[in-house]
Amino acid sequence: MKKLYIRTFGCQMNEYDSDKMADVLGAQEPLARTDSPEDADIILFNTCSVREKAQERVFHDLGRVRRIKMARPGLIIGVGGCVASQEGEAIVRRAPYVDVVFGPQTLHRLPQLIARRQESGQPQVDVSFPEVEKFDAMPQPRVEGVSAFVSIMEGCSKYCTFCVVPYTRGEEISRPLDDVLAEVTALAAQGVREVILLGQNVNAWRGELEKGGGEMGDFALLLECVHEVAGIGRIRYTSSHPREMTPRLIEAHARLPKLAPQLHLPVQSGSDRVLAAMKRGYTVLEFKSIVRRLCAARPDLSLSSDFIVGFPGETSEDFEKTMKLIDEIGFDGAFSFVYSARPGTPAADFDDPAPRETKLGWLARLQKRIDEQAQVVSQAMVNGVERILVDGVAKKNEADLCGRTGNNRVVNFPAPEHTHARLIGQFVDVRITAALPHSLRGEILLKKA
Repeated sequence: MKKLYIRTFGCQMNEYDSDKMADVLGAQEPLARTDSPEDADIILFNTCSVREKAQERVFHDLGRVRRIKMARPGLIIGVGGCVASQEGEAIVRRAPYVDVVFGPQTLHRLPQLIARRQESGQPQVDVSFPEVEKFDAMPQPRVEGVSAFVSIMEGCSKYCTFCVVPYTRGEEISRPLDDVLAEVTALAAQGVREVILLGQNVNAWRGELEKGGGEMGDFALLLECVHEVAGIGRIRYTSSHPREMTPRLIEAHARLPKLAPQLHLPVQSGSDRVLAAMKRGYTVLEFKSIVRRLCAARPDLSLSSDFIVGFPGETSEDFEKTMKLIDEIGFDGAFSFVYSARPGTPAADFDDPAPRETKLGWLARLQKRIDEQAQVVSQAMVNGVERILVDGVAKKNEADLCGRTGNNRVVNFPAPEHTHARLIGQFVDVRITAALPHSLRGEILLKKA
């Protein structure tokens, strides 16, 4: 059996795409995943453009596997994802030992690209944007575990000045509702109990109810339909955009009990001036109004966010406004980074006078404050009862099981070994006994006979 090595960078969309690469290749011939590129017959790098020096990191990794290719010329090396979409033919020019280059929208063509490479002896590049053809070509989903990602849309039409995604993944394209429900139903039949709906702006989903039918639905309707799928006990979605947080969607948080009481809602900055320069399309007051309405609909809602620190032209006053917003909202987690210019985006040409040392200092303050707030929430959970989805044996102690709370915290708890098979994949009530830096301890509450 041939072996496949995939190294994945970046977001949950890329994690999902990597699994789909394995699926489409495995549908052609039996393949086993390996963690060692030295053992692989196919090596794929699924790349991300968001972080600093993403292109250089890709070529560094390619250089490390070049010697394997020299020893085994039949080895297939492929580069996919957003850097592939940006660089295209330039990857092959710089690293001619690469066999295939493909974008996020053409990963389903991998078997054909590899076949053409083997037949012609020439590298194959396909970074086009064929809308939702990718999903039509996917084999039935195969998963191990009780939680699974489901991509419901691709691309982004917001064109924030700092972001490369519209250029690497294309405009927003939504999958038809019946396609999404078919995938969720198939996952439930395999034992999946939690689905995480994915999209660059997932709540911007506007899809046909049936493929080719013409009638359209919004994201709130999609959530209502997924909520009715038998076997699915919890629903999450990421990453959302404040501009798409409609009244219907906010109301869905009040009346859909399977919708987790946790939401990732990127704000990026607490300064109106910076938000305008980012072209985010909302003000701080508008963001706070959305949060207020969400928390009124779901009082136990936990909010996490994204922050870009040191955006071009940001001042100390702007940053202090971000810190004020963090205190006012009480964010329970965040992805936060120092701004780094992405080639081809408008912000890459903005003046950026603040020293990097200043930006790193801001970032450290922000992350410390977020961590403090998250720990306050965790401590408040001690002695309370949480409904968790048991997803497996704990990493550090095989005598423990682990699961996640509605607000997405890991809980480890002791359970007799003979109960493991019965409990994994079930929702159980656990009393929280301790809050640790990155997890909780708990004890399962057994039902009285």
